[in-house]
Amino acid sequence: MSKRDYYDTLGVSKDANQADLKKAYRNLAMKHHPDRNPDDTKAEQKFKEISEAYDVLNDAEKRAAYDQFGHSAFDGTGSSGARYGGGFDFSSTFADVFDDLFGEFAGTSGGGRRASSRSRGADLRYNVEISLDDAYSGKKTKIRVPTSITCEPCTGSGSDGNSAPKSCPACGGHGKVRAQQGFFTIERACLQCQGAGHVIDNPCRNCNGSGRVKQEKTLSVNIPKGVEDGTRIRLANEGDAGTRGSAPGDLYIFLSVAPHRLFQRDGANIYCSVPIPMTTAALGGQIEVPTVSGARARVTIPSGTQNGKQFRLSNKGMPPLRGTGHGDMYIEAIVETPVNLNKRQKELLKEFTSEGSGRQTSPQSEGFFTKVKELWEDLRET
Repeated sequence: MSKRDYYDTLGVSKDANQADLKKAYRNLAMKHHPDRNPDDTKAEQKFKEISEAYDVLNDAEKRAAYDQFGHSAFDGTGSSGARYGGGFDFSSTFADVFDDLFGEFAGTSGGGRRASSRSRGADLRYNVEISLDDAYSGKKTKIRVPTSITCEPCTGSGSDGNSAPKSCPACGGHGKVRAQQGFFTIERACLQCQGAGHVIDNPCRNCNGSGRVKQEKTLSVNIPKGVEDGTRIRLANEGDAGTRGSAPGDLYIFLSVAPHRLFQRDGANIYCSVPIPMTTAALGGQIEVPTVSGARARVTIPSGTQNGKQFRLSNKGMPPLRGTGHGDMYIEAIVETPVNLNKRQKELLKEFTSEGSGRQTSPQSEGFFTKVKELWEDLRET
């Protein structure tokens, strides 16, 4: 009887990637595993078929040979110069999804290898908000972090007084046991000692045998110049203490930069919108603006400046987090139309309009409405 196509066996297309293959194999392995089908004689055969298909398709070299020569690439009957033996390494194939699959068979959430109680402490996250000024100049600050620390009475061992932990009778102190899963022999963490290799008869009263206690600690944090929103700072070994003397985790500080009332930031550049009087925009002049460093800068406004015009101030922006120098600062002119005019001011504007309005004083508006007029004339002619 001819073998079924490997792609059909896994229910995937011929252009499936490794993630698709793994997902398909995992679902089928969970469904047809012999331990889940103890009374089904066909389940073991079906499980072997999908494992064989996955073993071939998950290996780039084997998959290429199969795509070219089919099953004959592995049974020695084909014309390929490079043939593979008829046997398949199901153990290595099955290990690819071991954590996901046997985590469910064994009743654990992340696979036997993750169940050790002598595990590294958890990493912690702490959020810190700083001002744009702090991001410009850098700062040192202190934070108080709730965490787990090594228990002092037992020095992290988990044992009370002078009593020492005893070798686990279930695993003989190895921390691992072997279990038969169908036709596989799987090694996983000992459930009795949780992978520690020893058990505690007299647990420490202060930490209940865990070797650590909850406590808030104060840390000094150096925030460098140029940090941006979302910058992460790692403090090694400042996370939760590990259980029973194992290594602590790390502390990750995530920085957020509070919005500034005047400036907007884009990388190392700073932007500032500055309203200027219509007369200054028309006649020209100088304005004084603040910079992110706290200093002042003079900006020359040429006559005829239009709304939205940007002026660049070199090296007046933010320092980069890594590197030297500074970014630039961009001043955007927002031309302000005068409001609340008195009678005399209105008369002056009317005189201005009657004296020199047209292409010379308002070339953009005059050009636009000239084009509009020509468009209407063209429409009337048609």
